[in-house]
Amino acid sequence: MPTIRSAHGLAFLLAAAGGSHFAAPRVYDAIIPRALPGSPRMWTYLSGAAELAVAAAVAHPRTRRGAALAAAGLFAAVFPANVKMAREWRRRPPAYRAAAYARLPLQAPLIWWALRVARQAR
Repeated sequence: MPTIRSAHGLAFLLAAAGGSHFAAPRVYDAIIPRALPGSPRMWTYLSGAAELAVAAAVAHPRTRRGAALAAAGLFAAVFPANVKMAREWRRRPPAYRAAAYARLPLQAPLIWWALRVARQAR
């Protein structure tokens, strides 16, 4: 049962994050690295759609292992955006800075969690 709860928790987190890309896209547009081709909004929507798709796949036992590996990849892929946010928010109020800086070390446990769900899904 803990395995299912862990997978469903991961799916919920991914679904909430993915949905937020559509509910508040400007927040994400601002942290898209400028080096990426295309518009920031395109990347915001693509990353949100990817998180929603991975969330659905993690929730289903048949696709859980591969989806959890994809989740680990997504968590690693968004790290440059988190670095950009932390750099650009250096002069913001303390609460904003704390949130931006907290995102950086948070990626490691998220990747670990996704890999653990993948390992347990075998």
